[in-house]
Amino acid sequence: MREPRSVLTWWDGRVRSLLFDVAVAGMVTWFGVAGRPFTPALVAWGALAFAGLLVRRRFPLVAVGAAVVVLVFGPNLAPPLVAAYSLASRYGPTLRTWIGTAVVLAALLITTWMSSDEWDPLSLVVVVFVALPVVAGLWTFQRRTLLAALNDRAEQAERERDLLAERAVTAERRRIAGEMHDVVAHRVSVIALQAGALTLTTDDEHVGKIAEVIRTSSTAALTELRDVLRVLRDDGDAPTPRHSPALHGVAKLVEEFRSAGARVDLALPDVVPETSDAVGRAAYRVVQEALTNAGKHAPGAPVRVEVVASDDAVAIEVTNRDPGGARTPVGATGAGYGLVGMRERVALAGGTVRSGPTDAGGYVVSARFPR
Repeated sequence: MREPRSVLTWWDGRVRSLLFDVAVAGMVTWFGVAGRPFTPALVAWGALAFAGLLVRRRFPLVAVGAAVVVLVFGPNLAPPLVAAYSLASRYGPTLRTWIGTAVVLAALLITTWMSSDEWDPLSLVVVVFVALPVVAGLWTFQRRTLLAALNDRAEQAERERDLLAERAVTAERRRIAGEMHDVVAHRVSVIALQAGALTLTTDDEHVGKIAEVIRTSSTAALTELRDVLRVLRDDGDAPTPRHSPALHGVAKLVEEFRSAGARVDLALPDVVPETSDAVGRAAYRVVQEALTNAGKHAPGAPVRVEVVASDDAVAIEVTNRDPGGARTPVGATGAGYGLVGMRERVALAGGTVRSGPTDAGGYVVSARFPR
């Protein structure tokens, strides 16, 4: 048994086309039987005409055959003309169209001449009546073919445009990766080497600790930079970085800032909550950016980092509690890109973030993520 959807494809998959063909077949059949005495032969004639015209879109040759058989009951132009149009509309200027049209025309002429007592040259007007629907069907076929070609050309142009855009993005990513490798990676490597040399050569213990912090931070920056470069150079889906930051790394991050001289208090749950990679990275970056801004704009001020986990969410709050006692920053101006990037990361992870001054005169960054 055929599925209703597959049968509907006979009418181009549209219900309105089916309803239109039902209306056409019904009207043509009605005009053919109206005014005639009701007989079994007339019922058979009507059923044959209706069925042939109903499937004319998918099987125009069936419509032609039905129209020829219908002509046996008397001259009736409607079924043959509709069948001729359907034949030309589906097959275009092909051999089947010309043979089918010739059969329809011959059947009309024969039945017209047989219904008259003598041959009438005016009966050749039937040729014109057959030619008109055939020409209309050929025009419909050519229009449909042209629209299909234009649609294919538009789809091809769109695919080519997307391909060119993808190539441009890939080229730009590789160019950025090259610039970062040649400039940033080189500079950070030099910093790491010089800090390492200072650690080995200095006699001052405090200077040695600071140099070791600089060396460790530079090495970590190089590791993360390599992950970023690998993502930029990759042509396919971006791989997960081998050193992807997560919520478990917040404690180590705070310890690094403490080693650099920052006064940071950390409050973590007894069990660090498990989160998705996106949430873990975003939470880590929020803490990192907040601590960096605190050190830039209020160096020496105490900072508190608090992580609170519930059944459905993870909340992070970084507060600068006493900016009044901090040293005045030197050249601590920024373009605000850090906060913008923080909001974008949190939004991509499905969370919310807010930042601004507190009532006590400090500054707070608060983010909330779904578990």
